[in-house]
Amino acid sequence: MKKFLLICIFISIYFPATAQENNPLILKNDFQNQRNWVDSIYSNMTLEEKIGQLFMADIFSSDPKAKTDKIKDLITNYHLGGVIFSKGGPVRQAKLNNEFQALAKVPLMIGMDAEWGLAMRLDSTYAFPWNMTLGAITDNKIVEKIGKRIGEQSKRLGVHINFAPVVDINTNPKNPIIGNRSFGEDRENVTQKALAFMKGMQSAGVLGSAKHFPGHGDTDADSHKTLPTIDFSRERLDTLELYPYKKLISEGLSSVMVAHLNVPALEPQMNYPSSLSSKVITDLLKKEMGFHGLIFTDALNMKGASNYKKPGEIELAAFLAGNDVLLISEDVPKAITFLINAYNEETLTEKRLAYSVKKILYAKYKVGLNYYKPVKMAYLGDDLNSVMDDALYEEAMDHALTVLKNNRAILPIKDLQKKKIAYINFGDDSGQIFLNELKKYGSVDWVVANSLDEYIQKLKEYNYVIIGFHKNNDNPWKPFQFTENELVWLYEIARTNTVILNVFARPYAMLDLKSTANFEGVIMSYQNSKISQQLSAQLIFGAREAKGKLPVSLGEDFPLNTFLQTKSLRRLQYGTPESVGVNSYKLRKIDSLAISGIKDGMYPGAQVLVARKGKIIYQKNFGHHEYDKQIAVRDSTVYDLASLTKILASLPIVMELVDKKELSLNTKLSEMLPEYRNSNKADVTLKQMLSHYARFKAWIPFYRYTFNDAKTGVSSEYYSDVPGKDFNVQVAENLYMRRDYIDTIYSEIRDSELNSKLEYKYSDLPYYILKEYLERKFGKPLELIVQENLYESLGANFTMYHPLEKFSKENIPPTEQDNLFRKQKVQGYVHDQGAAMLGGASGHAGLFSNSNDVAKIMQMFLWKGFYGGKRYFNPNIMDDFNNCYYCNKNVRRGVGFDKPQLGNSGPTCGCVSMSSFGHSGFTGTFAWADPEEEIVYVFLSNRTFPDAENRKLIRSDLRSKIQKAIYEAIDF
Repeated sequence: MKKFLLICIFISIYFPATAQENNPLILKNDFQNQRNWVDSIYSNMTLEEKIGQLFMADIFSSDPKAKTDKIKDLITNYHLGGVIFSKGGPVRQAKLNNEFQALAKVPLMIGMDAEWGLAMRLDSTYAFPWNMTLGAITDNKIVEKIGKRIGEQSKRLGVHINFAPVVDINTNPKNPIIGNRSFGEDRENVTQKALAFMKGMQSAGVLGSAKHFPGHGDTDADSHKTLPTIDFSRERLDTLELYPYKKLISEGLSSVMVAHLNVPALEPQMNYPSSLSSKVITDLLKKEMGFHGLIFTDALNMKGASNYKKPGEIELAAFLAGNDVLLISEDVPKAITFLINAYNEETLTEKRLAYSVKKILYAKYKVGLNYYKPVKMAYLGDDLNSVMDDALYEEAMDHALTVLKNNRAILPIKDLQKKKIAYINFGDDSGQIFLNELKKYGSVDWVVANSLDEYIQKLKEYNYVIIGFHKNNDNPWKPFQFTENELVWLYEIARTNTVILNVFARPYAMLDLKSTANFEGVIMSYQNSKISQQLSAQLIFGAREAKGKLPVSLGEDFPLNTFLQTKSLRRLQYGTPESVGVNSYKLRKIDSLAISGIKDGMYPGAQVLVARKGKIIYQKNFGHHEYDKQIAVRDSTVYDLASLTKILASLPIVMELVDKKELSLNTKLSEMLPEYRNSNKADVTLKQMLSHYARFKAWIPFYRYTFNDAKTGVSSEYYSDVPGKDFNVQVAENLYMRRDYIDTIYSEIRDSELNSKLEYKYSDLPYYILKEYLERKFGKPLELIVQENLYESLGANFTMYHPLEKFSKENIPPTEQDNLFRKQKVQGYVHDQGAAMLGGASGHAGLFSNSNDVAKIMQMFLWKGFYGGKRYFNPNIMDDFNNCYYCNKNVRRGVGFDKPQLGNSGPTCGCVSMSSFGHSGFTGTFAWADPEEEIVYVFLSNRTFPDAENRKLIRSDLRSKIQKAIYEAIDF
């Protein structure tokens, strides 16, 4: 108690205007040292040095040398107290910061308007979302984390005070200067957001500054160009504009910036700026509201600041009104001279000067300027653009996206197999990022037209139309309105189609719409950043839920706090590694491994994908389709999956039949196919043959039986280079097999001998049998069965047999230069010879896909039969199939699924859980899922091109090394 009383006495001595026991600039646990430092500095200052401390000058780090030299002159010759940095790059700013500080006798206070962070993202957007976007978030802990991170960024760059948060309550949609900088129009929401932001930032050791006092939210005038008038009663100001300040002050707000406003209810002088008003600053802010922190003017060079003509009169008036720091004077040297003269004339007293200068010094001590160290240049860019920032941006935007309208629960989009979806872009941007993300979930066509009539005609064939309104995201002041032409087209397209409108702009853009009656869905995404576009697409398809509340009112249709929550359909999300506990720096090891595979001739190109906890966190393409490097691997590249077909085509259908009790693991082959009743395989069960524990031969080289006598190629008895009535099974380009030979294949399988010993033996033959069974069961080809029962509803639009029916060869890497059987480059046709002889579609091979679609199916397995709002089979079925029934017989396989090795060698890195499962493919493919770590890993390549004998990928164990790198990157 004595110590506390001593502190109060010290404070009252050093800040004689008030007893500031709650002064936020005081370090309670280090007050004695802080006081000594302030005393020592102040007592050794000249009058010129004291007055110089009151001034902060502005500079862009991109300014020419002449402006830089001017600041240096102010520091050297006028003892400038601080510098405000604005536009420019962080590296240049850090260098200038160090140069300026080196010249200062008393370390400079460095300030910035870093309301949404200091760093720029790769897509040229700021580090964090605008305040308006944050205003939509219901979880204020996220805002506090952003505030803290911005504080950390500021501290790293040598910035001591960030002129944030903006606490203006934006009740005027036409406000030209606040708008997106405000958290919204609800006073409680603004207060709580600002408080969270302030606490976060100040916890990082950076001073916060609430602005613009007493409240800049309700004006349609730009204070940079004129003196806006806030003509409201004192009662209104107390209940709205001043409301946030009261709470923040009570919670330890470090500083306040006074606005350039005319507020008649507070200052009776006509057109007298609040930044010069003692009634606003001293009487209201200091005395009545009890604020003891630093008080800053807004820029004193704004137009209409006053009618004073002599340089320095504005600054003196601002200082005498109660401000401590004078920002951006028109002429600092003349202003300092004017204040010196006022001091000598006793207009400005020593007591008043000491009060503010010591307050400034207390603030400098608090931010560590008593032990100033230059900004470290090493790794500055990396530190400011942390991967954790990406994860935090994603988290913020995920919680901000707001559904304003959802008629007939159109959101999220369900039943993809029944939907034909068009995308239209309005605004300044194509929305290509948005479209690309939409296409990851379903078949979405970009419809472009030059007239309304053309749009109406083209859109007739579509169920849904998604309209993205994309406005420039460079800064929060950019225009955000619809054009008249866009409004007309919107109304008519919505009248004739089922429309989802997604607005990537300031919410007030919606006020241009006279009616939204014909829109089935409306989403407010607030900004046109890359992450906003990606997450909005994910929301539309049910990978994410809508969680945000509208922070402003948009007419009768969408009042303040409009909030329509949507439910997740459990589709894969896309996001940052850190958001699911994976270290993105460690994950980069995959890049070097994949690239080394190309350099070492293991494959010409590859796709690698990693998902964790239902979120794709790594998806990259490497190399080219061929070693000639003509066509680069892209997301849309589809690979021959080879034996991944077993678990991605045949197995899910079998699992569904077992779930329906139309099959069981103990069903015998003789029960599935009557012709097997008298065969040596009659009593083989489904479980045995899919566990590769049924004495089946590994394979039968059917194609070799169709060679000519000289063994130089295929026989004309079985093949033709033109299709015909009998030769109608296409094996490859310009190569057709006799239809009746398929029966021979099935007969050979049925009549084939069994191995003499019952042991583990990997075999393709069970999946030939499954193809025959399933096609009889469903009465249609296998390729149609899986499309209709699985891929269409999954949104696996790049997964199919016979890929040339949908894609050009430019989308399909070749798998082999086959000089023995097909005598051609195999491209777009299945590599496996047996599958080719079945027309390209078999149970064991023939499927083509990309990494994204493979991940969807693997995730469906990981979620035990559920994906995209549909249950394909019950969870217990997944457990039954993902079980190693014959592990005690040294058989590592599950039912259909491969499992981790039982010894030292096997299909995985040895670092996965025993509950994990997956499969590999002959062409150089691999897919694996781990329920314990919730990881999906996909590797696709064409290692067999040009020569299938190339076993470098297999010998190198590269796929397992990548898998190990994934697990090493897990942080939690």
